[in-house]
Amino acid sequence: MVVDGIAAIVNGDVITISEVRTLSAPREKQLRTQYTGQELEKQLKATRDLALKDLIDRQLVIQAFKKEKYEIPDHFVDQRMHEIIRENFGGDRNTFIKTLEAQNYTLGEFKQKEMESMIVQAMRSHNVKTKNIISPTKIEDYYRKHRDEFTSKDMPVGRISNIIDYAGNYYILKVEDKQGGTTKSLNEARPDIEKKLIQEEAQQIQERWIASLRQKAYIKTF
Repeated sequence: MVVDGIAAIVNGDVITISEVRTLSAPREKQLRTQYTGQELEKQLKATRDLALKDLIDRQLVIQAFKKEKYEIPDHFVDQRMHEIIRENFGGDRNTFIKTLEAQNYTLGEFKQKEMESMIVQAMRSHNVKTKNIISPTKIEDYYRKHRDEFTSKDMPVGRISNIIDYAGNYYILKVEDKQGGTTKSLNEARPDIEKKLIQEEAQQIQERWIASLRQKAYIKTF
């Protein structure tokens, strides 16, 4: 049994051990089927550390939202709640409430969590802006260094075919060797490369923004 307590303090806001465990629980369940002993403990600690980091970053983003005096209108949150009930519970509000109760959540607590998720999403979009334009040189350089990503790999060596009926005879084919493969041209691969590089740039901008929030914050972990 784990007694709840303080996992971290972020500018005066508390993150509890139970919040960390709730976030890491699905991954922990998977780890317990893969590892035992010291290796399991090592993997569990890494998972919990990562969960705590995510919660700290989330709290920093929410604090930045409040500092800017932004607001999310109540009807946006209510609309989101209606979507959740419709999509996940067939529109049955009573089933939704009973599910929350089974998970020891009140409707107010769930609504608050959803509002916080909306805040985090809105702030990330607001602070992570890219030009959505990648220079042709960068695209060409990526294509040159990662040609394997754009080469088909459907006939691996050693693969055995299904039974093939040909002219009344039955054959089973095995790939003994493979040469080349179909490679997309630069023009064919360009949209995928551009999308990938834009996503990478957005991730880097986001990391720098979060890092700047961490630098200005008082964070203590326990």
